[in-house]
Amino acid sequence: MSDDTHSLRCGSLSATVKAHGAELCSLKDGITEFVWQAGPEWPRHAPLLFPIVGRLAGDELRHRGKTYRMTQHGFARDSRFAWAERGESRCTLVLEDSETTRALYPFAFRLTAAYVIDESGLDLTLTIANTGKETLPASIGGHPAFNWPLKPERAKEDYALIFAKAEASPVHRLDGGLLRATAEPGPVKGTQLPLSESLFADDAIIFDRIESDAVRYAASTGPWLKMSWRGFRELGVWSKPSGAPFLCIEPWRGYASPAGFDGEFTDKPGLMHIAPGAEERLAFRIEVGSS
Repeated sequence: MSDDTHSLRCGSLSATVKAHGAELCSLKDGITEFVWQAGPEWPRHAPLLFPIVGRLAGDELRHRGKTYRMTQHGFARDSRFAWAERGESRCTLVLEDSETTRALYPFAFRLTAAYVIDESGLDLTLTIANTGKETLPASIGGHPAFNWPLKPERAKEDYALIFAKAEASPVHRLDGGLLRATAEPGPVKGTQLPLSESLFADDAIIFDRIESDAVRYAASTGPWLKMSWRGFRELGVWSKPSGAPFLCIEPWRGYASPAGFDGEFTDKPGLMHIAPGAEERLAFRIEVGSS
């Protein structure tokens, strides 16, 4: 057992989690590796996004007359979490505010990431506690990247996302990392989104009015995975605009600053506002199988 990583197992399913960023870096059913292995196209696996999702204008957070530097997706993904629990089928990691985080984000918090594996999938529960005396403004998101295709011999175009409900609402795109003011027609036909690299030529697809609480990623046969979520209100779907062998399916609570917004951080659209002593709990599950 390493202090840097921890392995989970139940039946034929295994997972590995890193202390750095509390990041999931492997999920295997004994045959198929589902998680992207941080190749040269993108050096991450499944980072956690906190205390922001996306980007702030100028990478600046403004609060009570002071300006703090806050880069895209926040600092949690590049922070070392402390192990709070380590077992055969579960582990829990914790990140708390410190002198380092307060130089970037002047709020008290405790972020807990609890992983639990069973025979068919992996659950991640994220708990944000306000340990301070003022309201805690925050966003949080998952950013898991999965191999695309799941089998090297399959074409990317063999795969689709199948949503739990019809997704007829418009979607948003980004300009310079900021949310475009105008939405555009969504690419989902009923519940189906056929996948191709061309979908991401304009960067991420942002479902800010998602109806579903689950989506299945699969070809007609072979390995598949299902992502389901609780507490999250938005969903991002992303791959490199230039093309890359991974697909990110990202449950979010929050999103990038809208283009033109440059005000107080606490007024930014999409934030949670957690009262002193209160907490928010969100979760997603990755279920895997083969057909």
